[in-house]
Amino acid sequence: MATDGNTGAAQFLPGEPDLGSLREAAARCEGCGLYRDAIQTVFGEGPAKARYVLVGEQPGDQEDRRGEPFVGPAGRVLDRALEEAGIAREETYVTNAVKHFSFTMKGKRRIHQKPTAAEIDACRPWLDAELTAIHPSVVVLLGATAAQSLLGRSFRVTRQRGQVLPFHDALAVATIHPSAVLRAPDREQAYAGLLADLKVAAGAGSS
Repeated sequence: MATDGNTGAAQFLPGEPDLGSLREAAARCEGCGLYRDAIQTVFGEGPAKARYVLVGEQPGDQEDRRGEPFVGPAGRVLDRALEEAGIAREETYVTNAVKHFSFTMKGKRRIHQKPTAAEIDACRPWLDAELTAIHPSVVVLLGATAAQSLLGRSFRVTRQRGQVLPFHDALAVATIHPSAVLRAPDREQAYAGLLADLKVAAGAGSS
């Protein structure tokens, strides 16, 4: 249930940011209106010196309830694909471009709603701070929202997925979001595409 009032997260950043202080500060973020209806901030998780940072769109219903990223059905798809691609989970940090669940109500159910450009921009300081703190070798962008958040709104996952791209002092690889596999008419084909892109990221991270 997005609202206006996107003042941005920068004012909530701690003075000397590491992952611990960022997580603590993000729990109090009111940089956009999403905090009003979400249960909690869902910050990233993983090692402070992760080789890979995986960025999704936003937490879903289960993630919002548990306070952890990628613990729902899409997370299980991602875990399987990472294992098959040869990316060790202990070398990955998972997070989202937006840290609060954006949704609409349908009866008693909370239905995912794509975050607005203003909400994505408002939350960007958290993602930038995570990347600065971790200093990964490869950033894997899961879906259009994550890719456009970091690579610009003209970026098209459909055309540029699976390519190794320079990103500051790291590399970036974009692919579909694991939830797209669950929605696809042909799940096997969609999963094969996700796996192929993650294998590209694995190769970039080991070179």
